[in-house]
Formats: sequence, C-alpha cells, structure tokens
Amino acid sequence: MKITVVGTGHVGLVVGLCFAEIGHEVGCHDTDTAKIEALARGITPFYEPHMDRLLQRNSERGRIRFFSDLEPHINDADVIFLCLGTPPLPNGEADLSSVEKVTRQIATHSRSYKLIVEKSTVPVLTGKRIHATMQIYGGSAPFDVASNPEFLSEGAAIHDFLHPQRTVIGVESERAEALLREIYDPILRQSFDCPIHEGCEWKGRSTPLVVTNRNSAEIIKHASNSFLATKISFINAIANLCEKVGADVEQVAAGMGLDSRIGPSFLRAGIGFGGFCFPKDLQAFCHIAEKNGYDFRLLREVERINQLQMEHFFQKIKNEVWVLKGKRIGAWGLAFKPDTDDVRFAPALAIIEKLLAEDATVAAYDPRAIKEACAALPSASHRIVYCQSAEQAASGADALVIFTEWNEFLHADFARIRESMARPLIIDGRNMFRPEEMRRRGFEYISVGRPQ
Repeated sequence: MKITVVGTGHVGLVVGLCFAEIGHEVGCHDTDTAKIEALARGITPFYEPHMDRLLQRNSERGRIRFFSDLEPHINDADVIFLCLGTPPLPNGEADLSSVEKVTRQIATHSRSYKLIVEKSTVPVLTGKRIHATMQIYGGSAPFDVASNPEFLSEGAAIHDFLHPQRTVIGVESERAEALLREIYDPILRQSFDCPIHEGCEWKGRSTPLVVTNRNSAEIIKHASNSFLATKISFINAIANLCEKVGADVEQVAAGMGLDSRIGPSFLRAGIGFGGFCFPKDLQAFCHIAEKNGYDFRLLREVERINQLQMEHFFQKIKNEVWVLKGKRIGAWGLAFKPDTDDVRFAPALAIIEKLLAEDATVAAYDPRAIKEACAALPSASHRIVYCQSAEQAASGADALVIFTEWNEFLHADFARIRESMARPLIIDGRNMFRPEEMRRRGFEYISVGRPQ
C-alpha cells in the first residue's frame, strides 16, 4: 500500500521505515529541508538502534523516499499518517498548530479519498477537530479520520513497532478499519522477515488488535503514559520513605512486582522520569481533564513528585560533597534513558544546571548524547567538560554521579577509576551497582532508596 508519513521525528521516521520494511511504499515529509536531504543521503538525524540499517535497506529497495514539499505529494497515497510534534504550551496544553496546518493542506489539495491517521499523541477530540477542518477547507473528495496511537519506547522503538504488545485503532467507518487492518496485517500476523532478530521468536505469532472509536483511542494513549509515569513517581516516593526507615526499595519493588496485578515494570527507583513523552503527556492530560470539568489531582501530584525527586537527588549530591563551589563532578549519562541520544526533559540536564549554578565544574560523558547536550546547555558550556570516555569523566572528580544506566558503565575499570578520582565517591541515581560490591572496591557509594 502507498503511505505518506508527515513528520520525521522520533515517531515519524520509525513509522516510515517500519512500514517500508514490511512491504509498503512510503513517502516521508518534513519541513526541515536539511534533515530531508540528509535522510536522502542515508544519514539519520538521531540515534535509534537498527535505524541506520533499515534506512539503507529500504532506500536501496526503493520502498521509501523523502520530500520537504508536501502539497505535490498529497495525492500520492490513500493513507496519510500525521506524526507531527505536539509540544507543550506554557499552560501545559498541547500545541496543535502543526496538526491544523497540515490538515488544511490536505483538505485544500486532496483530489481523491484520503484516510488521515493521527499517530502523534494528541488530546481527545483532536480527531473530531481534524474532521471538521477537512469539511471546512476541503472540496468534494471523500475522507476518513482515524486514531492510531504509538507505543514506542525510545531505544527500542523499532522493536516496539514491529513486535507490539497491542495495536490500537480508533475508527468511525468500516472503510477506515479495513485499510488499517490491511496496513498492519504483516505485523498482526508477524508474517514479515524480522530485520533485527535472527531466528525471531515472534515469527508467526499473532499480536492483539484493539478496535475502538476515535475518542477512546486518543484517551488510551494519554492514559497509558500517565499510568506509567504514576508507577515511576510512586516507587520514587517509596524509595524516599525507604531511605528514612532503613528499608531497601529494590527488595520492596521485587516483592510488589511479583503480584500479577502490579507487575515489575516501571518500578525502578531513580532520579525521576524524563524524555519528551511522559512530562509532556502528563501535563496535556491534566489540561484535557480540566477543560472537560475534571480536576485530575492525582496526576498533578505525580508530576510534583517527579520534580521533587530531581531536587531530592541534587540535595543528596550536595550533602555528600558539602561545598560544591570549585568541585569537579563527574557525570555519567546525559540522555534521559539508555540507547537514545534524546536529552529533552532529561533529569541529568536539570540536575547539572543546579550543579553549575553552585559553581561546580561538570565533566560529562554519554555514549550518544554529547552533541545534543551541548545544544541544550549552550550558556553553561564553558563550565562543562565533555569527555570521550567514562574513565575520563571520572578522572580528578570529587564525586562521580550516574544519571543514565548505559550498559557500558557496568563494565568500567573501577580499579583505575578509584585511583584517578580526587575522592572515590559514587552517587548512583539509577541503582546500577550493589552497594556492598562498590564498597568492597574502595568507594563511598550512595544510591536511591537503599540502606547506605
């Protein structure tokens, strides 16, 4: 099937490449001409495992192409997926200006049937607004509007798309449902040749399809992200209590997670959630509820706990180091999570800004996100040393702080690191190591929610 994907960000590019991989003919649009030109040359704009290979494979096959001018390509496909950014406005509401602009373009230039699919995370009733905009600015060409929320985790986005736990479609017509079933058929039946797993264990397994109306599909996405954020804030609140009473949050989480009604996922204590999705979607969902007459105080508290967790961790650093002014702090990890270079709303950057405000020097290392951190912290760049290795970031440090749980940190040469540090103090915001092991290696070791 011929598909147009509007937007080549962390969602749109994954969607386009994966649709091409399972056999569809895909055109990807973005207004960023430099990005489009780079993609046409086989250069990806951000890091995501397996992305480079999928881009090369499907470009060579002729299954994917890229363009910066949408209007001439509106009638190239029957199905258009909207994968546009919906950043938060100052009041927390999602900015839907890009969605409206593209919808008007489609309405004005459409000459045949179009199925417009919301793939971006949007507030409930956005589909209704898109439908009304198509009616206002469109001609006589028929159309449908559907919701197909994404459930992609950065660092595992291609895996999540190709092997989903569920696919959700919100439709208002049989024609829209039939088209989306046809598009997703190779994934629903797992009938494609998996490009990322040799001898793929998912081959031939069926994956669940949830068919509902548009409004329900839109709420499913926001409700899912908000619930996961709630689990993170809950276990961080438990971690703070554990620290006060001498309990171990990891043992508490393990005991909770064995209950099938709770489950173990998202019960890892740390420095708070970050990334573009959880903070943005939480704010937007609260705003949606408020607009519809419901005060979602539970989610406002989830957000507050998350902010307090970053402040709590900063105070933990400050208490251990005492005077931050003039101290050198090693920082392992800048991205909001491992296997991505995304630093948007990253707790590491928020805490580093606090360290810099106290006149500390930060020696930072991240396997993928140094370039992005440089762009995000330009005003403080003269007080940050960006290092080429984890060992270099630790050298001469008065404390080494772990912000992101990259796997390579597990295999660091801690004997050399201990000798190179001004003070062998590790403050682990991700509980990557066993306290007794790190102390045996000669470190002062501080973690989250565990007896010190």
